Amino acid sequence: MKKHVIIVGAGISGVSIAYHLAKKGVKDILVIDQGYFTNGATGRCGAGIRQQWATKMNCLMAKKSMEFFETAEKTLDYDGSIELKQEGYLILATTKDEEEQFKKNVKLQNELGIPSKVLNKEEALNIVPHLNPNAFLSATFCHTDGHLNPFKMTEAFYKASLALGVQFHFFETVKDLTVEDQLVKKVITDKEIYETDILINAAGGYAKEIGELAGVDIPVYSENHEILATEPVEKLQGPMVMSFSKNIYCQQVPHGAFLMGRSTPNQTKGHDISSSWQFLDEMSQTVCDIMPLIGKLNIVRQWGGSYNMSPDHQPIISKAIEVNNFYMACGFSGHGFMLAPMTGLLMSELVLGLKPSMDIESLSIERFNNQEAVHIEKSVV
Repeated sequence: MKKHVIIVGAGISGVSIAYHLAKKGVKDILVIDQGYFTNGATGRCGAGIRQQWATKMNCLMAKKSMEFFETAEKTLDYDGSIELKQEGYLILATTKDEEEQFKKNVKLQNELGIPSKVLNKEEALNIVPHLNPNAFLSATFCHTDGHLNPFKMTEAFYKASLALGVQFHFFETVKDLTVEDQLVKKVITDKEIYETDILINAAGGYAKEIGELAGVDIPVYSENHEILATEPVEKLQGPMVMSFSKNIYCQQVPHGAFLMGRSTPNQTKGHDISSSWQFLDEMSQTVCDIMPLIGKLNIVRQWGGSYNMSPDHQPIISKAIEVNNFYMACGFSGHGFMLAPMTGLLMSELVLGLKPSMDIESLSIERFNNQEAVHIEKSVV
């Protein structure tokens, strides 16, 4: 069976890529996933979307993606609601060093057209009154940041892709790739063997393994990040509250529950996505310190999800060096959901040899050959 383009991975990145390619007239696109769409990291994410970053490319991709989200229901002709809630991100500075870095971040963001601003403690408390005033020094805020339903947003891309003729094969696992003359010739799954002209690796937590099947060394790894959800309650909080130094993000989603997550220091690399009592203990202490009122809520459930980490915490959107028809969109370091519209657009332009909507040289896998050119994104939990 011959397919012009095969995309491995039906998370929001893979489905966005499929949509943007099909929108540009590409025919015979197949998306393969070992589960169902949103089965991986997309369906386990914290559902936040922000433009407040410390690196130019993450800022630009997030800004352009936000613009897409704002009109996505109409653009994709979606028959539901993607539950976009733009009530901001309030990012807390808890040290003098963070205060200085955040000023630099906001300057960069403003230069790129992102309407973020620095707030003093009183201004932050006006936005989220239940913050512990002794837990932070100041904050930054962007009112156009917010929340988006990952299941609904991915479904919108999925339905639009189906309407454009994209095929999806779910519960099918890629087992091997046949490479000849520096080209992926065949994709071998547990159900079928496909010939292909182009292979796109959007496999999220398994991106490294897909690369290895083609002989492509992708410098990414996966690690577990944990989240919990509380009982739903009446509205208490508009924006996402986040602290990098205290290792927490916490937001109230539209149906009333609070979602909060953190990273685990020295986390073991791998595909474990379980959740632990240690996470629950650390998270409880942190949220009770920063937002004591939220600490009174009952916890309904907790879970883990995979971050596919790159060395500089910025995505890899690139053609492979070793294999001429192998492309990759991976290494999003926990932020693939919020960058997905631009990931799809940029990858479609790269594959088709079109002028890119923005310069993505700094997202090429080749950047890791020159460590001096690598700028680490520090705005990550």
